[in-house]
Amino acid sequence: MTDAIRVLVADDHDVVRRGICSLLATIDDIDVVGEAATGATAIAVAIELVPDVVLLDLQMPDGHGIDATRAITTALPSVAVVILTMYEDQDSIEAALRAGARGYLLKGASQEDVADAIRAAASGHVVLGPGAAERLLSRLTTAGGAPPTFPELTERERDVLRHVAAGHNNVTIGRDLHLAPKTVANHISSIFVKLSVADRSAAIVRARQGGLGGS
Repeated sequence: MTDAIRVLVADDHDVVRRGICSLLATIDDIDVVGEAATGATAIAVAIELVPDVVLLDLQMPDGHGIDATRAITTALPSVAVVILTMYEDQDSIEAALRAGARGYLLKGASQEDVADAIRAAASGHVVLGPGAAERLLSRLTTAGGAPPTFPELTERERDVLRHVAAGHNNVTIGRDLHLAPKTVANHISSIFVKLSVADRSAAIVRARQGGLGGS
């Protein structure tokens, strides 16, 4: 096992994380050396253990996986981050790659696909699952203008932020975008984390500086 690829698994859902670890434990050339349930823990454990690969979810309770990816790849350039997530929008894929991720897979990928992605990333390659590759290719073949404002946000989060910047409350945003109030609140919380702002007023300032919601 001296040549086994050392992997850290980071996912905030215990059942999912343990399931991934159990699957990887059956693969001879992969060795799960650590687990993390939050972004901050993933960063700390990665720095402590210096694994070959970090298998990381995007949605974390204390921050976004994009931030954890950026922190890990900045502190540990030799460590490959592979995203394993339910988010399949183009913005999330591009943001992850810009943050330094070497792989992007959707949850539901087969054990073989996950193992192959880990091996490829550990060897220095960039690997995308079929869904992620299709979406990225679609963006590249249709893009002709400037990159989107706040590229770290998903398209839906930018829609929500645009409404916030216009002074709309959560009920109005939910009605206009056909979203439940709780879903709107969750999007706003994610926006605060990604833009590193503390409250709605600060988010409005950032949004308007970026050209959303009027001057």
